[in-house]
Order: sequence, then structure tokens, then C-alpha cells
Amino acid sequence: MGNNNDSATSTARRLAVVTGASAGIGEATASSLAADGWDVVLAARRPERLEEVAARIGVDAPDATTHVVQVDVTDRGSVDALAAAVHDLGGADLLVNNAGGARGLDPVLEGDVEDWRWMYEANVIGTLQVTQALFPELTRKDAPQVINVVSIAGRGAYRGGAGYNAAKFGETALTDVMRMEFAEKGVRVCQIDPGRVATDFSLNRFKGDAERAQQVYEDVLNLTAQDIAETIRWVADRPAHMDVDTIMIRPVDQA
Repeated sequence: MGNNNDSATSTARRLAVVTGASAGIGEATASSLAADGWDVVLAARRPERLEEVAARIGVDAPDATTHVVQVDVTDRGSVDALAAAVHDLGGADLLVNNAGGARGLDPVLEGDVEDWRWMYEANVIGTLQVTQALFPELTRKDAPQVINVVSIAGRGAYRGGAGYNAAKFGETALTDVMRMEFAEKGVRVCQIDPGRVATDFSLNRFKGDAERAQQVYEDVLNLTAQDIAETIRWVADRPAHMDVDTIMIRPVDQA
């Protein structure tokens, strides 16, 4: 657990759940929301990294309460444990489905089936499972929101990206249907589509090959994780009658 404030104050505060919160966009989002007065559940696979993020938030936003929950979004039992933790906290006002990622950049005929399977599980099934598990906790609140961090890869294909494109196109379709089906239940759904963001995304994609990962970001403009977090914090603070459907954000030279 991170820092804690007075329980009487906590009950009046909004609670956000951020998956993939141990680094990059997820970490920046959690920090930005905490700075705006949200309490935050930090969820990811690496608990030691989550504790580091919680400690930094404790310094930067001392009034926020952080809760660290280890979760693998591809594992239903792990996701159910996250939902149980959120239930004990009284429900969630906001779910940011940020966990996911890419593996490889191979042509279709050389594609690694296991990499494709992981990308679908992490990006599509992971978003599905977390949303299903936390939906009852969202509907305990007055104006809940779901924000899915997807990608411009879910809008346009590119060479070598077939596996990731397929997963992100799937997550885009999932988000579109969620928006249709959840509106009548009072849950707003937003999709954020980042373009090129300089994080550890490419390092993970290329399985730790730092030189290859760095080449993605050399001699081009890049967004930062904070750029995306600023957008998420804006969406999260919209009034209850407003649904922000989709926002695409790219560096100028990628537009």
C-alpha cells in the first residue's frame, strides 16, 4: 500500500484504477490523476515497480491515497483479485485500461504465432476481462467512466505490424461496442489513440533490444507519456452529461 490519508476524507474522494501503471503512460496517468485529487489503484505485473511509483506519488501528491495491486490482465483469477480489492475500497469512479503492448515487427509470413496470441490476450482479452470484473464496482458510483488506451495502430495498418494491428483493431471494435452497450447503464467510454510515444514500449516490443528500440525514436518527433496522461486527466474530469468518444494524438511529423 502507498500513503494513506484521513478515512473521512477518503470516502468523499474519487477512485481511479489504472492498469499497466508501473511505467510509461500508465505511470504518468496515475501520477496526474493523483495530482488532481484522485485516489489511485496502481495495477500491473511488477509489484516492485508499482511500489516505486506509489512512493513518488506520495511525495508529489501527499493527499492522495495509493493502493498497489499486482495483476496480470490475461489471467482471470488475477483480475478477479483486483476486482475484490476495488470492491473493498467501495468501488471505482474511473477505469483506465492501459495494459497491453506489442511483440515483434515481423512480416505476416514470418509472424510468430505465440507473439500474436500474447498480443491478442494482452490487448483485447485483458481489456475485456478487467472491464467485466470491475463493471459492478463502476456502477456503484454516480458518473463512472472507462478510458481505453488503444493506439493509432487500431485505425491504420502498417508493414510488420499485422499482429499488433489485428489486436488493436480488435480492441477498437471492443471499445465501440462497450460504448453502445454501457451508455444505457450510465457508464461513459472513451478511447485514446496515441501515436509514437517515447516510452519502453519499443524496448518491450523488441524483447530488450535497446539499440533497435532506440532507432524507433531517433531523428523524429515523439510524444511523451505525460502528453497522453494530460489528455486522460482532461477526459476524466468531464461532466457527467459528456461522453468523449475518441481522441487521436500524434506527433506533428506522424500526422
